[in-house]
This record gives sequence, structure tokens and C-alpha cells, in this order.
Amino acid sequence: MGKAERYKQAGVDLEKANLLVEIVRKYTQKLPQKGVISEIGGYAGFFSLDVFSYKEPVLVSSTDGVGTKIKIAIMANRHKGIGIDLVAMCVNDIITCGAKPLFFLDYLAFGKFNENVFEELIEGIVEGCKISQCALLGGETAEMPGMYKSDEYDCAGFIVGIVERNKIIDGSEISIEDVIIGIPSSGLHSNGFSLVRKICFEEQKFDLDYIPDELNKPLAEELLTPTKIYAPIMYHLMNKNLKIKACIHVTGGGFIDNIPRVLPKNCKAVIFKNSWEIPPIFQWLQNLGKISDEEMYHVFNCGIGFILIVGEEEKEDVISMISALGEKPIIIGKIEELKENESQVIFV
Repeated sequence: MGKAERYKQAGVDLEKANLLVEIVRKYTQKLPQKGVISEIGGYAGFFSLDVFSYKEPVLVSSTDGVGTKIKIAIMANRHKGIGIDLVAMCVNDIITCGAKPLFFLDYLAFGKFNENVFEELIEGIVEGCKISQCALLGGETAEMPGMYKSDEYDCAGFIVGIVERNKIIDGSEISIEDVIIGIPSSGLHSNGFSLVRKICFEEQKFDLDYIPDELNKPLAEELLTPTKIYAPIMYHLMNKNLKIKACIHVTGGGFIDNIPRVLPKNCKAVIFKNSWEIPPIFQWLQNLGKISDEEMYHVFNCGIGFILIVGEEEKEDVISMISALGEKPIIIGKIEELKENESQVIFV
């Protein structure tokens, strides 16, 4: 019998696990290495912090996953976008406070190792890190027979960033009459997919190659569009020293749950529903699934993936700077005084 043959019979292939480390090493060579002082494959990753570039550096961290969008990737056998999603969901969270991502780590768990799936995921993770200008410091890949089916996997991501203490964006300076600017999403991003799957595959019995007239592309292509990473936009704004009072990643919970996370208790956000064109995928799902407007804004990003709150005097500069990057920012609302028994998010 070969080495660890009994373990292999139980469903865990240690030789293949070692091969996966080499795949990661191959891809991470393409990433920024400033600060990285360790190689992939060790017990831990080491990162040397450039403290001399900051007066009061504050580390910022977050963790997230991709959710049941993975089920669709498995159905379609398309996985690179999931890797991008994984980075995006973490990076988009920490940039809301003005942080610059430093390094990312991943956790990938398989029912049975699949080298091709793994390589696609790593390729996507590396692309996400490249867009975010951060290092891939390490990770964990587990083969877990009995926990997942042989073709199933799950993933989680972990990000660490840095921000100057006096430049933390936390919403505390929001005031009445501030302007709410929306930046378009790339599509559904990585939220609401349990409802998407119920509508498309349980109720409607669609195939992934089905092309709805409203979408003009196969369902798999639309649903698996990677989550947009907003870090380059934030870098641009921060480098110009523009005053951003709050940032909102329109993630799980949509507008209704995410906007209040940054609002002072005496403020409400008034969202102008007709100020942007909602992409066809959201309208198609709403009609097909008979979903109310309120639930759509509570579950999905409805075409706005990231939100900035700025003072009236800053709005033109902010819009101009974002537009210069080829983006299409939109004024989607304003801040008003919250009255008794009102919701902190109002749609008009």
C-alpha cells in the first residue's frame, strides 16, 4: 500500500492536497508582494506592516462568504467568478470605513478535491486581489468527505486592511441635506441567491442555458456575473482627499438593512426610486417571483452596489472623480431629519 493509503480510502488524498499548494504558489506570484515576508505553504503567513507611513495606524478586518451562489456555479461548472466574489464580499466591507486592503486569506472546503475547480477558484481569488491591490497571504483547503457531496464545496474569505485613525469613515459626521450617491452594481453580486434559485430552478424549472428575452444572455452568464469590487474607486477618492462622510456596501439586507448601519439616530435616508434605471435581471426576477418593491429593496441591490454619503458642497467633485474612472455615479437620495415612528430608509 502507498503512503496514507487508508486515509485515501476514507476519502482524503494527501498527495493531491500538496499539489494544490503548488497551484496557489504559481498564481500568487502575479500579486503585489510588498509587505509579504513568507511563502505559501507554511503554518502561518507573515506581513510586515509599513507603520512609518501612518501616524496612528488602525487595522481593519472582515470575513464573508459567497452563499448559495456556489450552487449555481457547481451546476454550471464555472467557478472563477466565485473566487472574485469571495474577495469582493470581504474587500467591499472594509473599504466602507476608508481602509486599504493589505492581505487576504481564503478557506476552501471540498467534498472531494477537484484540481480544475480549485484552480479556477484560485485564479478568481488572485484576480480579485489584483483588482483590490492586496496580497494573498495564505489559506486553508480541506477535503471533507461525508460533510459535502463529492462535487460540492464552500468557501470563506478573510481580509485585513489599514486606515489612519483620523481618516476612519464611520458616518458620525452625516448631517441633514447631505447627498446620497449610488454607484452601479455589476448585477446580483452575491446576495439573494436562495430566492433566485427558488424562483428560477424550483418554481420555473429553467435550465442554465435558457435565454430570457428580457436578459438577452444565458441565465448562467447573468447569474454568475462576478461581484463588482469598489476598492479602485475608493482609492481614487481617498487620494484626492475628498470628504466622504459614509460608505455603504449594499450587501445582504439590501438598502433597508445596510443604510441604517451608518446613519446617526436623528437621520433618515430618502431614496429616489426613479433616479436610476434598475437592470433587467431585477425586474425579471420581481415579475417572475411576484416580489413586492419593499422586499426587492430588502433582498437585492437593485442595481446599486455601493453608496456614498457626502456634503452638498462635495457632490460635484465626487461625481466628477468617479465618472473619470468610467463609472456612472447617480444621486439617488438625500439625508433628512428622522421623525418619530419613521423608518430610517424611505423610498419616494
